[in-house]
Amino acid sequence: MAEISAKLVKELRDATGAGMMDCKKPLQENDGDKEKASEWLRQKGISSASKKEGRVAAEGLVESYIHTGGRVGVLVEINCETDFVARRDEFKSLVKDVAMQIAACPNVEYVKVSDIPTDMVEKEKAIEMGRDDLSNKPENIRAKIVEGRIEKRLKELSLMDQPFIKDQNITVEELVKQSVSQLGENIQVRRFSRFVLGEGIEKEESNFAEEVAAQAGKK
Repeated sequence: MAEISAKLVKELRDATGAGMMDCKKPLQENDGDKEKASEWLRQKGISSASKKEGRVAAEGLVESYIHTGGRVGVLVEINCETDFVARRDEFKSLVKDVAMQIAACPNVEYVKVSDIPTDMVEKEKAIEMGRDDLSNKPENIRAKIVEGRIEKRLKELSLMDQPFIKDQNITVEELVKQSVSQLGENIQVRRFSRFVLGEGIEKEESNFAEEVAAQAGKK
């Protein structure tokens, strides 16, 4: 895989209007070829999606999803710009897919990495810096390893960074951007809640062997 410089990423960003992180992936997959990377962005709908991100999205849907058996439930709000788009089947399908995605991802707690509180990020860094496997490494090497681990950890908590359950080749963020390109409006996953049956309740633990012995003693 070709080494992708920040300068090359910036050039593609200036040419397409896509975000910095959106530009890096297609450049890596196309060995630094800007023309092919630009075409990749257009096919994914990412370049057009980036241009719409600043537009107000106050319409949309709140969708619920209850997993088979009724043990996991999800509520998610996804916004678009107009009620017209909110009523379209394509938008409804996107919202349902995202709700199912959340149900399938027990570790996801935030919509995107930038939503994760700074104090939590710093706490994770402190934990990683103190790990035994890094104690004998030089400070600069240790910092680089920790940075990589933290990036991986934060993405595990972020909904938008998850591989889409119906197509592992794209992330949820790319799925949303494809819908932006298709529907022509800014679309944002605003918030979600995930409910697990019995979560947070201290269940009484019973000792089956003791119960059997007690019953036997009464006879």
